Amino acid sequence: MNDVRIAVLGVGLMGADHVARITSRISGARVSVVNDYVTEKAEQLAVTIPGCRAVTDPLDAIADPDVDAVLLATPGPTHEKQLLACLEHRKPVLCEKPLTTDVETSLEVVRREAELGIRLIQVGFMRRFDDEYAALKAFIDGGELGNPLVLHCVHRNPAVPAHFDSVMTVRDSLVHEVDVTRFLFGEEITSVQIVTPTPNSLAGGGLSDPQIAIMRTAGGRHVDVELFVTTGVAYEVRTELVAEKGSAMIGLDVGLVRKSAPGTWGGTITPSFKERFGRAYDTEIQRWIDAVRTGAETGDYTDGPTAWDGYAATAVCEAGVQALRSGQRVAVTMADRTSIPGA
Repeated sequence: MNDVRIAVLGVGLMGADHVARITSRISGARVSVVNDYVTEKAEQLAVTIPGCRAVTDPLDAIADPDVDAVLLATPGPTHEKQLLACLEHRKPVLCEKPLTTDVETSLEVVRREAELGIRLIQVGFMRRFDDEYAALKAFIDGGELGNPLVLHCVHRNPAVPAHFDSVMTVRDSLVHEVDVTRFLFGEEITSVQIVTPTPNSLAGGGLSDPQIAIMRTAGGRHVDVELFVTTGVAYEVRTELVAEKGSAMIGLDVGLVRKSAPGTWGGTITPSFKERFGRAYDTEIQRWIDAVRTGAETGDYTDGPTAWDGYAATAVCEAGVQALRSGQRVAVTMADRTSIPGA
């Protein structure tokens, strides 16, 4: 089978990293087209990749006959139109979060895909492909610690861009813990509250940092998340599960550490998300490519989070933004999945 020809839309930090990944570490695929709203950036990148060219219009890139599948690393507000174009042309697409930037358009994308009767959209929640999160998920499902009760999460960045504001903390940072919660517990989040402690005096104006998110799931489980994006230290993502018969933690750079067994603590903190989740991104993209290659036989071109997962995360984050603004606990409003056959 020939290599899957990929169009990468958006070649900033994330998109360029994916281009390098597909070109050097992924089998069965090559980048045939790149696109960016800064045309010169795409053109400069294209000349470094054999058989690749820059296409100015993102919709033209999606429709290009030399493109079999699409990777979206474009800004969130552009996703709706680009995803609908991928569906129109029956092109499999891996969309970096968010699916779209609001609940209504996310749900419409889910419905439009369901109408096709094939699964084309995968959402880039890479933590599901991380070895430690996979181990924690297997540990929960194995039942050794009994019923899971509480999830404590930490999400810290050394710094964020100057335009990063309090709402972006919810939509760009908390969104990962939203998907992690749904992945680990296998149930929906029903409410969100955002607490804003004394702000970091070193954070930029307009940014309330840190924030504490408190979520409750359909099964009554409690999740709390420390979101601190201007620590000035390094990139830290930790998750601790507390269950009936013990606890387990990941994110210490030493693998899964259980308090029910001896362990060794040590190591360094990863400087950025690229180092912490680099292997997870590799696994995610390789599995997506493999699914695209077999999708014509199965009707499913995905191997990971679906359009519904993207919609669910958007719905929770929308409630989170309302909670941030009101200071109150806000119920999550979601569509009935059973009312959308194929979703």
